[in-house]
Amino acid sequence: MAPSMSSTGKAAARGARGSKTLELLARGGYAVSGLLHLVVGVLAVQVATGSASSEQADQTGALTAIAQTPGGTALLWFAVVAFAALALWQVTVALSGAAETSDRLKAAGKAVLYLALGVIALQVVTGSAGGSGQEESMTATLMEKPGGVLLVGAVGVGIVAGGVYHVVKGWRKKFLEDLQGGTSGHLGRAVVTLGRVGYIAKGAALGVLGVLFVVAAVQHDPQQAGGLDSAFATLAAQPFGVALLVAVGLGFAAYGLYSFARARYARM
Repeated sequence: MAPSMSSTGKAAARGARGSKTLELLARGGYAVSGLLHLVVGVLAVQVATGSASSEQADQTGALTAIAQTPGGTALLWFAVVAFAALALWQVTVALSGAAETSDRLKAAGKAVLYLALGVIALQVVTGSAGGSGQEESMTATLMEKPGGVLLVGAVGVGIVAGGVYHVVKGWRKKFLEDLQGGTSGHLGRAVVTLGRVGYIAKGAALGVLGVLFVVAAVQHDPQQAGGLDSAFATLAAQPFGVALLVAVGLGFAAYGLYSFARARYARM
């Protein structure tokens, strides 16, 4: 009898997870993610202090800034490969029969996220990245489709839920479950602090981003939606917005530094 697609997929997943090369590249993906968050954090602080435009403070802006540094092009090509490897690694977790259903679903979502980051990195390094209005254009196109408004609203709710998840994960230090060692001693305590601050700050930014999508759906106005740059601009416009945005920027930088430790100690 021919093996089922499910058993074949699980066997392929086990084989891929046994690859040391894939594991090393996937760990490289965590490191590149760390650099990306660190640069986004710096850009957010620059936006708060008026030395950068809010349109620069997103993943595309951060990758563009990296590309403009010496060796940046080579680093971005590595980022494309590393993010693809990390996405593939998450796919192996999603297909693994050993993981809980909730863990497999989270892994599938992470696979999409890391693949998207790889695509953005590829667009930046090849010069085909979209401009600052790309998110609004995509949202506008989606809202013109049947049920598109509801879908945009659902995406917003999902992003808010992701933000809450990040805040709770940081506050309760659930991210320690992702690590295997590296949390003892003075350096380990610093890693825990960075992870806690980083997850909470990232969750707050995602919450604002999700609310913007919900507002866009309610008001039927795609210009209300956007990426992290829009979320940062919204934070900056609030009372004490400069202090809020500096705090979030430092939090993103903390998450980036934590991700470097995760690249070394991640439970793979």
